[in-house]
Amino acid sequence: MVVIAQPSSEMPLLTSTNEFHTKIMTPIDEKEEARTLSKCYIQVTGMTCASCVANIERNLRREEGIYSVLVALMAGKAEVRYNPAVIQPPMIAEFIRELGFGTTMIENADEGDGVLELVVRGMTCASCVHKIESTLTKHRGIFYCSVALATNKAHIKYDPEIIGPRDIIHIIESLGFEASLVKKDRSASHLDHKREIRQWKRSFLVSLLFCVPVMGLMIYMMVMDHHLATLHHNQNMSQEEMINIHSSMFLERQILPGLSIMNLLSLLLCLPVQFFGGWYFYIQAYKALMHKTANMDVLIVLATTIAFAYSLVILLVAMYERAKVNPVTFFDTPPMLFVFIALGRWLEHIAKGKTSEALAKLISLQATEATIVTLDSDNILLSEEQVDVELVQRGDIIKVVPGGKFPVDGRVIEGHSMVDESLITGEAMPVAKKSGSPVIAGSINQNGSLLIRATHVGADTTLSQIVKLVEEAQTSKAPIQQFADKISGYFVPFIVIISIVTLLVWIIIGFLNFQVVETYFSGYNRSISRTETIIRFAFQASITVLCIACPCSLGLATPTAVMVGTGVGAQNGILIKGGEPLEMAHKVKVVVFDKTGTITHGTPVVNQVKILVESNRISRNKILAIVGTAESNSEHPLGAAITKYCKQELDTETLGTCTDFQVVPGCGISCKVTNIEGLLHKNNWKIEENNIKNASLVQIDASNEQSSTSSSMIFDAPLSNVLNAQQYKVLIGNREWMIRNGLIINNDVDDSMTEHENKGRTAVLVAVDDELCSLIAIADTVKPEADLAVHILKSMGLEVVLMTGDNSKTARSIASQVGITKVFAEVLPSHKVAKVKQLQEEGKQVAMVGDGINDSPALAMANVGIAIGTGTDVAIEAADVVLIKNDLLDVVASIDLSRKTVKRIRINFVFALIYNLVGIPIAAGVFMPIGLVLQPWMGSAAMAASSVSVVLSSLLLKLYRKPTYENYELLARSQMGQKSPSEISIHVGIDDTSRNSPKLGLLDRIVNYSRASINSLLSDKRSLNSVGTSEPDKHSLLVGDCREDDDTAL
Repeated sequence: MVVIAQPSSEMPLLTSTNEFHTKIMTPIDEKEEARTLSKCYIQVTGMTCASCVANIERNLRREEGIYSVLVALMAGKAEVRYNPAVIQPPMIAEFIRELGFGTTMIENADEGDGVLELVVRGMTCASCVHKIESTLTKHRGIFYCSVALATNKAHIKYDPEIIGPRDIIHIIESLGFEASLVKKDRSASHLDHKREIRQWKRSFLVSLLFCVPVMGLMIYMMVMDHHLATLHHNQNMSQEEMINIHSSMFLERQILPGLSIMNLLSLLLCLPVQFFGGWYFYIQAYKALMHKTANMDVLIVLATTIAFAYSLVILLVAMYERAKVNPVTFFDTPPMLFVFIALGRWLEHIAKGKTSEALAKLISLQATEATIVTLDSDNILLSEEQVDVELVQRGDIIKVVPGGKFPVDGRVIEGHSMVDESLITGEAMPVAKKSGSPVIAGSINQNGSLLIRATHVGADTTLSQIVKLVEEAQTSKAPIQQFADKISGYFVPFIVIISIVTLLVWIIIGFLNFQVVETYFSGYNRSISRTETIIRFAFQASITVLCIACPCSLGLATPTAVMVGTGVGAQNGILIKGGEPLEMAHKVKVVVFDKTGTITHGTPVVNQVKILVESNRISRNKILAIVGTAESNSEHPLGAAITKYCKQELDTETLGTCTDFQVVPGCGISCKVTNIEGLLHKNNWKIEENNIKNASLVQIDASNEQSSTSSSMIFDAPLSNVLNAQQYKVLIGNREWMIRNGLIINNDVDDSMTEHENKGRTAVLVAVDDELCSLIAIADTVKPEADLAVHILKSMGLEVVLMTGDNSKTARSIASQVGITKVFAEVLPSHKVAKVKQLQEEGKQVAMVGDGINDSPALAMANVGIAIGTGTDVAIEAADVVLIKNDLLDVVASIDLSRKTVKRIRINFVFALIYNLVGIPIAAGVFMPIGLVLQPWMGSAAMAASSVSVVLSSLLLKLYRKPTYENYELLARSQMGQKSPSEISIHVGIDDTSRNSPKLGLLDRIVNYSRASINSLLSDKRSLNSVGTSEPDKHSLLVGDCREDDDTAL
């Protein structure tokens, strides 16, 4: 993402996707500029890649009155600072339209605004407030300021390009007040569920304290009833004798008529549980009913309140009627229900806290303080200051000591060190950092002190973006979860109806056939009337239905698994944006890879340099010095690759002088080169020096060494002055460029060029002083893990497709190296979307893997867009999955993790559904004939167990380990091999005639295959030989080390 960055009034710094444009002005000029400059925002449509951004920025900067331009590709927005006396925003928008893009003016663009919350101490009255507000609003760059005397807080909106938080604090302090940042909670305490764990633990212990005596009383009564039943069975006692023995038991003695000791104790133990232990349930149930919804808490409150109210009414009626026989109450039900439910919720929150551990760990990576240093013009350190990380401004220079965390994203300006980025990128090995290297907030500096310039601060840092992404992912719902939520909505009313039906059915059955109740009712007591027994039995069954039904387990099945899955992904450098892509990735049938920057490194490398003249006429080093100097002025990637190669070969950082440089797009360059002799003699002297060192090792006479050194030195001095003036006319380019300049290319050279081109390389010719001297082969090398990743994806049953804008020869070569058999070549970026759509129309779910910039439309169109990159410049907006490491095996890991997570979600659903489908009929008494009878407390225990089991099942995902390269290699190496070009089907451009081809019979397929093979043999004789047989070993090709077959002379 492109960010606006201006460190201070002395040095406006703009950070683009990959580069920093710095413009230093004199203070006087800048004050003039500052007074006159305005800023506007323009929405830009039709941008597809970074080159569009560069095109707009470059062309707008040329216009008079435009001071700076910053274009954000993903946001589709341009920020322009301009002089309103010279140019107006509509004219700027018109310039952009002329470049071929759509534009819209953004009227209220406050995206660039910073917001600051401060605590201001020392204010005494309203005049203090007015003083602060009026002083701040007079300052340029502060849009709004509001100070509240009652709370001592100030709320300020400002432009971070002009002014920063430290500047604002200094202004307030200069007025005689104290100002400090409002402390934000960086501890991730909202993720660890500590408050909920504490609350449910307390609720459980209160309920347990009163539940244990209730259970004791209940067990005592059950034992006594069983003893009486045995006596009745053995001694044939009459009904009256049974009633007398029952009422003479200690707990059944009446204190008042109708009120027994047992019922009084049960009531006293039930009251605190009902109203203190269950207080939270009542609040939640009330809130739910107020919003016209019904949740789990409503069911629990219904079950306990009905049991309590029913028991209390019956007891009061018995006391009013002065009944001789004690009524049967349900005071034992609420304490036991609350105990099991509170225990379940307590365990559930402990488990939930574990699911968010990954995100909490990410948040804890954020540094809290930064050491800001001030340097003078000679980069000498003047002062150091420790500040809160939120006070760091763009452009600040920050010192990071060994063992310290990087507080913000930035670029190293001084120092060398190794940096541990494992917690952000998942890369285990430390990364070397030197001047110019980017650093990521939250990574740990290992051994050297570094000075970095802040480029992204606050919410713009990579770590903050990752945290935000993971938070959004964990709160977003998967489609399967939305279905579960829908079920849960109807679930509670459905259960209430089932409960009422159970009550009525058992009352009817009881009155029609009392024997059924007598047989299956464990608490049946002959001393109670039939009617009361039937109602008590029916009541028990209906309350058990309310207790056992659990929409919680259904509701927890998906979010807990998604939470653990996304957390585990983040720890392994795979950022999955929510439940939908996580669920969708397992359905993928086709994986489409972009070529440049995804399958390949994206940067061309010189594979081979072939010298076409005798070495005594012009040496290899001389040619390299000339070519490197000529290409050093070129902006073309091939030119940069040649220059880099020449510098490495000559072991130098400086080259000669290049003049009269001209570029002809699509052909090549021409220029004049001078001042290379000094470079060559310096190189010869190094060789000579090495020879001397080697000679001394084999003890050659010291005097010889002396003479050889002195002679080379004497030779060097006069010659350098004479030869420095020598000028070379240089041409570098393709066949057409050489022919246009009157050079003849013989058959051998043409054959060599064709051979390289068939291997997917670019062949470049070099002519010095109108004579062909060299042929340079350049290619974009394949990533080492690409063939392995492709093989594993295929072994997972996925179809792998390569899609590229490159020519079909290059595409065929790359595909053969990595084992892809279907290729779409010469596809324009705008047509990639159409290709993805075409695959989707065939009924396939498509995953698109791209480097996230020019592929963004296709990433958005695909069912799952996977952006692969460094994690800082990736198309976070367009992709569903962001791989922080530039590693293709993470594509395999992301699909694997998705499959594992979806499998876990399904297991959770099976748990939850089976539990409810089996539990509710058992509770309703359907299985009584086979002896399955549940008490209400058993139902609530089962309900708690179901929720906890689902969460624990999700937590098993934490055991997921991303397979290592070695594991994959062991798995796949035995079966892997390159594809011969005849096995690869190439589809050129947007039209694909083969897509509607009819299904062929076996014979037709054999004939077609043979014909294709013969055609490819005829058209690509060299191609088949070079790629299939005589091509260098694949791994040497991957590393780009093909110097073994370098021909240094024809």
